[in-house]
Amino acid sequence: MGDVHELSQAAHDRLQGEFDHLTTVGRVDIARKIEAARELGDLSENGDYHAAKDEQGKMETRIAHLGALLRNSRIVAASDSETVSVGSVVTIAYEGDTEDQERYLVGSIEERREGLEVISPTSPMGSAIIGASVGDTVSYQSPTGHSLSVQILDLEQ
Repeated sequence: MGDVHELSQAAHDRLQGEFDHLTTVGRVDIARKIEAARELGDLSENGDYHAAKDEQGKMETRIAHLGALLRNSRIVAASDSETVSVGSVVTIAYEGDTEDQERYLVGSIEERREGLEVISPTSPMGSAIIGASVGDTVSYQSPTGHSLSVQILDLEQ
């Protein structure tokens, strides 16, 4: 089993709906496109056929990704604690620069919401801020090896 992906109920339901749509209606639609393109003749020079096959490949890749993600997911409930957890929206500022604030949703990229960047709880900064409270300053190593510190300015659950 791969890594467990923590998802909100809403994200899980949205992804399950996309998976169900792609494995039923999506596959039927792409099969019709391929069949229609085949009827146009020579497949070696048939742009419609190659485009439909390319679309089919992308769709099957998305189906495989969603299937694995849903099989290896755990639904997490929104927390009402005073500490950063998966599903929290956190406002941070890098040490020494409280004027430039950034807001992140802590969770899977599949949790993305309009107007918010997503930070993985397993990333260096994500794992450092999990469990922190408003007013805390936490340090972590960036992927480039630099030591960075961020202060938690606000927290929404």
